[in-house]
Amino acid sequence: MILRQLHDSHAEAETVRELALAAFGPLSPGPAHRPTEAESVFHRARTRHLVAHDPQGCWLAVVDRRPVGFALSLRREGVWVPALTAVLPDFQGKGIGRLLLDRAAEHGRGCLRGMTTVSTDPAAARRYRRAGFTLYPTMRLTGETDRSALLQVGELPVHRGTERHLDLLDSVDRRVRGAAHGVDHRLMLAHYEELLVVDTLAGSGYCYRDGGTVKLLAATSRRLAARLLRETLARVPHGTRAEVEHATAEAEWAVDVGLDLGLTLENAGYLALRGMRPPTAYLPDGAFL
Repeated sequence: MILRQLHDSHAEAETVRELALAAFGPLSPGPAHRPTEAESVFHRARTRHLVAHDPQGCWLAVVDRRPVGFALSLRREGVWVPALTAVLPDFQGKGIGRLLLDRAAEHGRGCLRGMTTVSTDPAAARRYRRAGFTLYPTMRLTGETDRSALLQVGELPVHRGTERHLDLLDSVDRRVRGAAHGVDHRLMLAHYEELLVVDTLAGSGYCYRDGGTVKLLAATSRRLAARLLRETLARVPHGTRAEVEHATAEAEWAVDVGLDLGLTLENAGYLALRGMRPPTAYLPDGAFL
């Protein structure tokens, strides 16, 4: 087996996408479905983005000239994020995933903090726990939003976010998770449907929405986060299934908002953290955390 760095090319981005599909099925969590073209475009773009900005954190495993697995990771201001690791089913259980993660971890050397999301797969949970991560169970809320329960919507001065708000987004990130997302915000702005921003004397926050899915939410207080989540769910189109992911017990405000709006609660894997506690006014994005 050979481990080699990924290259910023459409062909290798497509290889990563195909390996992820073979290893996991759908590229997005939740009920099985065929990935949309927009999802496929995003995942290819994310791979090329990470390879361009974090080449030493992105690796491909090759056996007899056949790609069998990969690891994508990034580091931002002292936080290392192993974004995604996958191995083809026929090659799982052979230590390839561990070797990929170990090689990607060299890119995070010196980072005091780390975070990632982990599926319910026992092997994945074991891999990250042995890598020194603490596993915090997460919850997912799904369903159609109860419009009759949205009476409080409109109480926040919410604005549509643009590149003009990048400094504000990074400032909120640093307060909430200890590091900015930096260049990752530009990719999210380009591919997610909507960015909502609030900046008041009481605090600041933002939330990305893509269709019915809340992709990433960060705010300087739980009260502001809860109100921002309600505002975001109010903008989910009628008839579209809403989805709020990666809520830990520390994000009970998100659970309360979802239940108030008629969403269904279920268990959904782990938030894996190293050197840090779960952020409270925060819902991580599975793509960039």
